[in-house]
Amino acid sequence: MLYPKNIETKLGFDKIKELLEEECVSSLGKSFVGKMRFSAKFDQIRKMMAQTAEFRLILETESAFPNQHYIDVTEYLKKAAIPGAIIYEEEFFEIRLSLTTIQQIIHFFHNRPAEKFPELLSLMQAALPPDRPRGWETLLTEITSVIDERGKVRDNASKELFDIRRKLAVEQANVKRTLDRIYRTAKNSGWIGEEMTLAVRNGRLVLPVLAEHKRKLSGFVHDETSTGNIAYVEPGEVLEANNEIRDLEIRERREVLRILEQLTSRLRPELPDLERSYVFLGLMDFIRAKARLAIRTDSTFPLLVEDPVVDWQNARHPLLLLAHRKQNKPVVPLRVSLNSEERILVVSGPNAGGKSVMLKTIGLVQYMAQCGMLLPVSPDSKIGLFKSLFIDIGDEQSIENDLSTYSSHLTNMREFLRHADQDTLFLIDEFGTGTEPSLGGALAESILESFAAKKAFGVINTHYTNLKVFADKNEGLLNGAMRFDSEELTPMFELEMGKPGNSFAFEVAQKMGLPAHIIKNAQRKLGKNQINFEKLLKELDIEKKAFAEQNALLQKQVEELKERAGQYTALKNFLESDKQRIISQAKEDAKKIVRDANKTIENTIRHIKENNAEKEASRRAREQVKEFAETVLQPEPEAAPKVIVQKADGPIMPGDYVRIKGQEALAQVLSLNGKDAEILLGELKSNIRLNRLEKISRKEFRSSQKESAKSMKGVDLNEKMTGFSFNLDIRGKRGEEALIEVDNLVDDAILLGYPQLRIVHGKGDGILRNLIRNHIKQYKQVGKMYDEHADRGGAGVTIVEMK
Repeated sequence: MLYPKNIETKLGFDKIKELLEEECVSSLGKSFVGKMRFSAKFDQIRKMMAQTAEFRLILETESAFPNQHYIDVTEYLKKAAIPGAIIYEEEFFEIRLSLTTIQQIIHFFHNRPAEKFPELLSLMQAALPPDRPRGWETLLTEITSVIDERGKVRDNASKELFDIRRKLAVEQANVKRTLDRIYRTAKNSGWIGEEMTLAVRNGRLVLPVLAEHKRKLSGFVHDETSTGNIAYVEPGEVLEANNEIRDLEIRERREVLRILEQLTSRLRPELPDLERSYVFLGLMDFIRAKARLAIRTDSTFPLLVEDPVVDWQNARHPLLLLAHRKQNKPVVPLRVSLNSEERILVVSGPNAGGKSVMLKTIGLVQYMAQCGMLLPVSPDSKIGLFKSLFIDIGDEQSIENDLSTYSSHLTNMREFLRHADQDTLFLIDEFGTGTEPSLGGALAESILESFAAKKAFGVINTHYTNLKVFADKNEGLLNGAMRFDSEELTPMFELEMGKPGNSFAFEVAQKMGLPAHIIKNAQRKLGKNQINFEKLLKELDIEKKAFAEQNALLQKQVEELKERAGQYTALKNFLESDKQRIISQAKEDAKKIVRDANKTIENTIRHIKENNAEKEASRRAREQVKEFAETVLQPEPEAAPKVIVQKADGPIMPGDYVRIKGQEALAQVLSLNGKDAEILLGELKSNIRLNRLEKISRKEFRSSQKESAKSMKGVDLNEKMTGFSFNLDIRGKRGEEALIEVDNLVDDAILLGYPQLRIVHGKGDGILRNLIRNHIKQYKQVGKMYDEHADRGGAGVTIVEMK
């Protein structure tokens, strides 16, 4: 069921039909455009969409498909059905051209693999069964043998016609020669003017003679000019010849009619097959028109399912797409999803934000789908089918029927409620408007509750807060918002599902120049609860935008971290492989040492024997072996680090060991710079405020070094990166507490390399703001500070950009 009756006009489908008719090349195809109907038959719709998709492929990849002579000869065939009727030369010529096109289409599909265009091949075989002889193909051969390329009956169409035309050509040539001779004589005699030539009057060749000389030329005067200055004379010498020519022309015409009548009689038995063939030709023209429009609108063949569902990616309004393309303007695509769990979408947002366009896009695309057209959506979209489509879009006020806008809406709602079910898709614009807001909102909520109970699918546009709250609290419904740039106060024409929208009425009024006291007075009259609700929506939108920007930055940092981790892994693998090389080299060196040691021992033993084991010589030999062992076999000890041992109290100096307050991390001070210290934290160098460090003894550092280093490398930094937030809210805190939290935030940002911070301190008298900013100026790593945008807090928020 469709509602209202003019739904095609409401949705703009009548304009789609006009575009399709423009793409058709014949009235055959246009007749099928007029027959397009909304359908819920899955197999039929899938077949029509597949046929169009295949034809689009033909247009994009094939050049041999015939693209002309899609001629509608239906009237000629109707005339041929009447016994004794004759189809004339020019009519047979159009039949010849169009039948040739049908024959070329058949040959095209026969010369392609069956699996390449299966749906179009199936359509052709259904219209023109291959197992049944096509008598019109023989007929086409006969027509071609009778009608030539100029659309005239051929001379050899019959022996009689051939003889007549041969005689006629001879007689015409004789008359022409005779007249040329008489013309020269008359001209030389001055009877004919300089610019005058032979003429034809009453189907006969005549001479144009000056009126005063017409009696000097023997013959018959056929005509005169309006001034009477020239007379058209048929000389007596050619009078009989012209009579013969006239007689031959009559005989020729009679023979041509006989041939055409005979050919018409030959065509008559083939009329049923011809009618089916021309239906097929019209379908080809129609499907090609749909494919051509699909190319113009970037339409595709998405996944079609029998269930009522809407799951579209990058949906675009086809008419808007074509209009914007002419102006080189982009169209913001629509992402929308309705399913059995979330069936009704309640869309809110500012006026002129694109809500009505969004609604018409959904309605038109769904209607096109159920008429078997390709759709301007991404191919990964899912298109479901609905048995009923109801819309309430636009003003239906009627003077004739005494209907106000509100009355017309109520009439529509009555029909919707009467017929809506779980296979219905309804689209309602400005739901509940037209009467007193509180009453209209209450009635709209009651109607919406009924739709939800019927498990119908739908999308509604509204400004009513109670409908947003109702959608948030009830299953099967969800909120949606048309996005709005709260900084520029301009619509973004993008649907965001899952949250309600803000009307931005006061902001837009302020931008349009309405006095401030008027706006404040309106806010006061509206009430605190409504103001807070709208304010919350606005703040949520601002926070989402801010977090989206920071998330994008964080994602970039994560990618860089992954890259560095990959470099670390590669370096580790290299070191592991180099370790094996070093061990192998060490083994070779050890073997060499052992060989040298054995040689030394053998020399010593020999020396002792040669000296008869004298005590002094033995002692010297043993000392040589000991010295060799100490210098060669024993490794050189590592140089102990020079550590200046200091007490745990006193000022922090370079070389001291320290702990970061509130953490287990241990570090060594490398240098001091004013109130900052450069520390070595494991393998990481960092700058940190001195007031965040406490000095520890060397003994405590050495005893905790292993655990601290392990913690820094494996846990603390990862946890700090994961738990870090660039946004700090210190409203309501005392100055000392606020400074400690600010220090922690800035130090963590320096440690993690974070580029931007957001500190919320409130406006008030500006005391906390000035305290915070003066304190942050002491960090050399801070680049600049400035107020947040007015819509995001203004002077109550400080943005800190790091160098």
